[in-house]
Amino acid sequence: MPDRAPQPVDRQLPTDEARELISLVRDIAEREIAPKAAEEEDAGRFPRDVFTLLSRAGLLGLPYDSEYGGGDQPYEVYLQVLEELAAARLTVGLGVSVHTLASYAVAAYGTKEQQVEHLPRMLGGGLLGAYGLSEPSSGSDAASLRTKAVREGDGWVITGTKAWITHGGVADFYTVMARTGEEGSRGITAFLVPGDAEGLSAAAPERKMGMKGSPTAQIHLDGVRVSDARRIGEEGQGFAIALSALDSGRLGIAACAIGLARAALDEAVGYARERQQFGRPIADFQGLRFMLADMATQIEAGRALYLAAARLRDAGRPFAKQAAMAKLHCTDTAMKVTTDAVQILGGYGYTADFPAERYMREAKVLQIVEGTNQIQRMVIARHLAGPETR
Repeated sequence: MPDRAPQPVDRQLPTDEARELISLVRDIAEREIAPKAAEEEDAGRFPRDVFTLLSRAGLLGLPYDSEYGGGDQPYEVYLQVLEELAAARLTVGLGVSVHTLASYAVAAYGTKEQQVEHLPRMLGGGLLGAYGLSEPSSGSDAASLRTKAVREGDGWVITGTKAWITHGGVADFYTVMARTGEEGSRGITAFLVPGDAEGLSAAAPERKMGMKGSPTAQIHLDGVRVSDARRIGEEGQGFAIALSALDSGRLGIAACAIGLARAALDEAVGYARERQQFGRPIADFQGLRFMLADMATQIEAGRALYLAAARLRDAGRPFAKQAAMAKLHCTDTAMKVTTDAVQILGGYGYTADFPAERYMREAKVLQIVEGTNQIQRMVIARHLAGPETR
């Protein structure tokens, strides 16, 4: 059964340009993304053609400077674009968020020369990025990473393995964090590694319970050579760059979670209106109506939370705590709403003939990526009570 088209959201957008942008994105989502989503996810097909289309439409660089091909859009607008894309297909919404995350280091910390050389192709030239921080033995404890970059002549030789890399094996560039100095967070440096670099290879994609159309794979760097011109920021600044990128990336995950939850709510409402039991639509029964009301309220609250954090970011104010709160709340909401959607559809919700079960499987990963929700609680608590005592 085809996915139901997401219902329009009554958005408060800052400009007419932003309203036109959301309209464009919704049109692309309805025509080019949603109709193929179920089939391609079931087959595990990555929609590279969609990302090429989004790049041509200027949608892969929205929050970045137009001087380099970006869209000059505030995060308040960019995140609502992500929500629309994720409502049509999470693989696409999350993919755009990851590409934005991968481009962040050059956009925010690169030299003028690096930005001129790399950003135009990243933001509007058809390239697709990936972000290389996690490793097989360092996930939540990212500062313990073991991938090493050793100076050799006027460049670097990078050796190690990155894990859980979205777009692993299909990306055109990787923003890679590698150890160049002492143990801990101060010995890490960021590098921009081409996807076709000699010595770089990808393992077979992970076999996942959801988002099967989005390749997640280990990346092996076997003596990969890069020039010093591909070092981003100062030596030892890599971990600070990584954390700064993740603060913004968590907002992207929050927006994608609300988009996914919206799709599940639309499916549940549509089914409840059509399904007849005891001579009337099941949407007439109070117990089910209360479930729908709770689902809608959680979604609205999540959107308000991620937009509040985005507006802080746009104003140049600290937003790390609010980003963690948004990621925590919105992804927990996605898990709850998609689970409830399956319940509302009953036996049909458990079958692959309806998209509710896919939404539920996809929601789970959002509670894990870019910092588990347990890590988000730690981040929030540190802002409230200070660092943990040792």
